[in-house]
Amino acid sequence: MRTEIPFFPPDLFEHDRKIMLDALQDIGRDPRQKFILGEQTAEFEEMLRADLGAADVVACGSGTSALGLVLRAMDIGPGDEVVVPAFGCAPLAASVVDVGATPVFADIDSRTLVLDPESARRHITHRTKAIMPAHMFSIMADMPRFTELTASRDLRLIEDSAVAQGGVLNGTPAGLWGEAGVYSFVQVKSFGMPGEGGAVVTRDPALGRRLRMLRNHGQQERFVHQIIGANSRFDEIQAAFQRHRYAGFPGRLERRAEIAEHYTERFAPLADQGLVPPPPGRNGRCHYVYCVLAEERDVLREYLAEHGIGSHVYYPLALPYQSAFLPYAPADERWPNAERSSARILALPIYPHLSDSEVTRVADAVCEFVRHRPRVSAPGTP
Repeated sequence: MRTEIPFFPPDLFEHDRKIMLDALQDIGRDPRQKFILGEQTAEFEEMLRADLGAADVVACGSGTSALGLVLRAMDIGPGDEVVVPAFGCAPLAASVVDVGATPVFADIDSRTLVLDPESARRHITHRTKAIMPAHMFSIMADMPRFTELTASRDLRLIEDSAVAQGGVLNGTPAGLWGEAGVYSFVQVKSFGMPGEGGAVVTRDPALGRRLRMLRNHGQQERFVHQIIGANSRFDEIQAAFQRHRYAGFPGRLERRAEIAEHYTERFAPLADQGLVPPPPGRNGRCHYVYCVLAEERDVLREYLAEHGIGSHVYYPLALPYQSAFLPYAPADERWPNAERSSARILALPIYPHLSDSEVTRVADAVCEFVRHRPRVSAPGTP
């Protein structure tokens, strides 16, 4: 009987089950009864800060809330515009709306699927306060160009690195190119955990101090509120769990990179047959998700499912075309690369405990599909 290869593995934390149960017992029975923002969280933050070389790391309740806190910490609000990619996860734009500012959608690069610096430049107006590129799937955004662009226009640079923890571009870790970067620790991320959580990383100590107040109801000390804040506090049990797992993080990242390299090597010859892999290389790579662009995406997905292989679509509709964001999408504007990518993108399994034989099986199935089917153009393809 054929073994299933799920896209989202059900056993991500199986080997660490005892660690989680021990943390639950130790922290739950601790007479101090400190369940949020205690010493485990402080040591987790310091571990990340020292490893990254950041000025501060502020653990938050989620990656989404971390994005909102950064915008608030930078006093971005009503009347301001923030340039965001037209293709990606909803919090890219929703976090801007939540602080009363306006998301301005710019198109993506057709190959890397990250925000196109030239499109971002064209969308800058006198109201633009910040640019918020996002690292997507396997590839970091072109941060050197965004650094130059924001510096030349005196704009804030916010780095949505939610999926890119562990990625390094030209020697600089993801999250430290902008004034602030955001990580997400939700379950399926590369440094995910069994629950919600995130962090802001920054080179600016003053920004870090403001974020610490904002995440905890605006308190610098208990019951003394300097500003109106929010509840975005980190869980002590999760902090203990993540501290334990951090030593194995580089190994898990390396395994993801190996799987991605195998896929790309196998798929590169298929580019002229309707299936395009990400660009090769390791510089500026994060390998959270491995996505191909397939002209027969939906048929390929069904074929893989029939062969016991799970896949996933990120994202089936570009943000400006979604009902929630129509008020921020000019009716006479188009985002062709985002639109085309949403019709072609398909993510394949890449979690680190895939066996070599499972990785080969996935690659074989994709190659067999492409080589044995006539090429059919996807909707919107010339």
